[in-house]
Amino acid sequence: MHELSLVQSLLDIIEEYRDGGKFRKVNTVRLSFGRLGGIEPAALRFAFDVASRGMPAEGAALEFDILPVIVSCLDCGRDSTVDGFTSQCPLCGGDVLVTGGNEELRFLEMDVD
Repeated sequence: MHELSLVQSLLDIIEEYRDGGKFRKVNTVRLSFGRLGGIEPAALRFAFDVASRGMPAEGAALEFDILPVIVSCLDCGRDSTVDGFTSQCPLCGGDVLVTGGNEELRFLEMDVD
């Protein structure tokens, strides 16, 4: 489960900010990642809940901006949003290139007290 290593990195980032900002508690952490990024939101939440015990982030809510899968057709040139990986354009059936939805985890913002 690579979510645990992702959470450890998140907690390290939070600690770095805490050392500079001197906040007491984290209320919310907002993250983004692509639908094809290989991240399972439920597993990430579980790992965060377990790993953050006893830390300022304990009990913080995780909010996710899950970016859609976007394919660009090599034949008709149009971009389409699709539910998952596909090798064919949903508009013309041509070959596609995945141009969005495979983004890695990004730390966007957090709300603290």
